Formats: sequence, C-alpha cells, structure tokens
Amino acid sequence: MQIMVKAQMKIQQTAFMLIALTLFFILVALFFIGFKISGLKEDVEALEEKQAKLLVSKIAASPEFTCGESYGIRNENCVDADKVLMLIQEKEKYKKFWGVDDIKIRKIYPKLPEDVVCTMANYPNCNLINILEEEVVGTYVSNFITLCRKEVEGNKFYDKCELAILMASYGKE
Repeated sequence: MQIMVKAQMKIQQTAFMLIALTLFFILVALFFIGFKISGLKEDVEALEEKQAKLLVSKIAASPEFTCGESYGIRNENCVDADKVLMLIQEKEKYKKFWGVDDIKIRKIYPKLPEDVVCTMANYPNCNLINILEEEVVGTYVSNFITLCRKEVEGNKFYDKCELAILMASYGKE
C-alpha cells in the first residue's frame, strides 16, 4: 500500500511539474508575442511614412506634373508649373486619382513675404499652388522639387526653374 501511495505522489509531482513547466512556457510565449507586436507598430509607422514619401515622388513623376525632357533636363523631381496651373482648372476630375486628400506646391526660392495662392490672373507672381483642396485628415509629406516654366524675354523663350516643395496629405483610414 505504501508503495502505491509513493507512486501516486510521484505521479502527482510529475503532473504538477509538467503543468508548471507548461505555464512557464506559455508566459514566455506571451512576453515574446507582446514584444513582437510592439515592434510591429513601429514597423507599420515606418512603412506608412516610406509609402507616403514614395507617393510624393510618384506624384512628381506622373505625366500630369513632370517636365519630361521639355526643359532640357531629365530630372525625376522636375514639375512643370504650366501643366500644374492647367491641372487646377480640372481638379474635380482628379480628386480620387492619386489617393491623397490634398496636394500643394510651395515655392521656396525666390521667397515672397506672404503666401499668395496662384490663379490664372496672378501667375507666376505667386508662391502657393493648391492642386487638391480637401479636408486634411492625415499628415503632410513633402519632397523638394524643381518647379519649371517657360518665360518670354523680348522675343526669346527661356526656361525658368525655381526651388519648391511638393506636399501631399494622405488620410489614415
């Protein structure tokens, strides 16, 4: 009888040890998963930021914006100001085209004392082009661009390029 009681005690000890060991590994797994999930949030934010920067570059390189080779330079971040000004006349057609809420171009140099929104009447004596004007839900992402246009001096045409920032706001839905 005593051998049986001893054997049962050993079985119970082994069972409790297996349960304790299982609980220990479950806790270790929960901590590991929690650690990995916290890292995923940072990874998602970094990927969203990278995607937004690529989106701004993609917008600058789209046929509706890009200079192409019309200014004698092959530059990915060259935006044709004349095309963009015509584009704002048709902005209703492009509201959902790029997948952003708002697109603006701000001239950096030469600097004007205050913001002057570009229209057909005051172009090129302005420094802010509002291409899409939606309610901003997300954050702005920007990229430096070369904003070029054709100018006339006397009877000669020449290319005038200025430094600008292309800003796009994408919503976080």
